[in-house]
Amino acid sequence: MLRNALARLRAAHRGRTPEQVRGGRVRLALPASMSATLGCDAVGVPARHGFRLMSHLPRTGCVFADADRWWWIVPAGSDLDLDWPEQVTYARDAAVPGGRPRLIHSPDALTPYTPPIPLFLMVCQVTGVAPSWASPGTRSVVSAP
Repeated sequence: MLRNALARLRAAHRGRTPEQVRGGRVRLALPASMSATLGCDAVGVPARHGFRLMSHLPRTGCVFADADRWWWIVPAGSDLDLDWPEQVTYARDAAVPGGRPRLIHSPDALTPYTPPIPLFLMVCQVTGVAPSWASPGTRSVVSAP
């Protein structure tokens, strides 16, 4: 079973490389078999929290990682009305700063998304920040303790 999953993951990822975008950013390339009809944004958390988050989320979509951050693919607009902790990097259009994160997890489902609300709540828990919702239509960041 694991061999089949790895083979499928490699086949889907082969030939798809991150696309350069301006400003030193790279757009994360989803596997060709995934349908991203809701658009894609990415939520980046410090790598030290990656395994803990992945093991506690009820459903995990595509996850990319590099040495510094793990990136979860979420539907576009998942930053609306959520005060993501300041340790989090929210990247619209999944255009992430820096290096070349690689795909480390692909779900069995046809969609690449991690549900944003459970991810938000877990990120708040592991970073030690109380969850906070912004006023409708505003974007803000919660300061870390």
